[in-house]
Amino acid sequence: MVDRETMNSASEAEPRRRGYTGTPRDPDRTSQAILQAATLEFAEKGIGGARVDAIAERAGVNKRMIYHYFGDKQGLYLAVLEEAYLRIRTAEADLNLEKVEPEDGIRRLTAFTWRYFIDNPEFLSLLATENLHKAENLRRSTKVLSLHSPFIERLRDVLAKGAAQGRFRQGLDPVDVYISIASLAAFYLSNRYTLSTIFARDLATPERLAAWCEHITHVVLASVRRSD
Repeated sequence: MVDRETMNSASEAEPRRRGYTGTPRDPDRTSQAILQAATLEFAEKGIGGARVDAIAERAGVNKRMIYHYFGDKQGLYLAVLEEAYLRIRTAEADLNLEKVEPEDGIRRLTAFTWRYFIDNPEFLSLLATENLHKAENLRRSTKVLSLHSPFIERLRDVLAKGAAQGRFRQGLDPVDVYISIASLAAFYLSNRYTLSTIFARDLATPERLAAWCEHITHVVLASVRRSD
């Protein structure tokens, strides 16, 4: 049985292991520490099960600092959602899709999305939680549309360039193309344990994951290419 002193030492060590060294004298670092801790808590337990006390302990801050920076748990949850979208959209901007040939751009975006979902499972968990709540929290965001508009415009340019070269179909909707990519990636990962069980096939092996990345890239490219 673990005694209380050992548990306290472990909980104090967790923020240090994760690099949560924020203090009230360092507002940016403190708020980031809280956001990182809250991301894990909400991803693991949902908005209903998450506790402010647990987030404060994970972040290594006083609970009052959470209310100071984010108002309440709902405000913190919304900030976590916005930060999650900001991270993926920022990483996508670094792909420089406009600087490569259209087909390479689609390959790059598809592979990135697949790898990002694998490396950041909390992102899919947060989306699942928010969809259970029918996006009632995300609709309160004043930032979410501005985060997504530049990304969609870049993808629109890639598709238009491919169409102008005669490689892609005309009139492709970038939102539809992105939803196709994200759906093929997210459904597999969100359901890989049940799918592995019912089909008696381990879908979580590195080989299967790599094969699925190739598959969805092929599917997406086939959907945007001209058929004649």
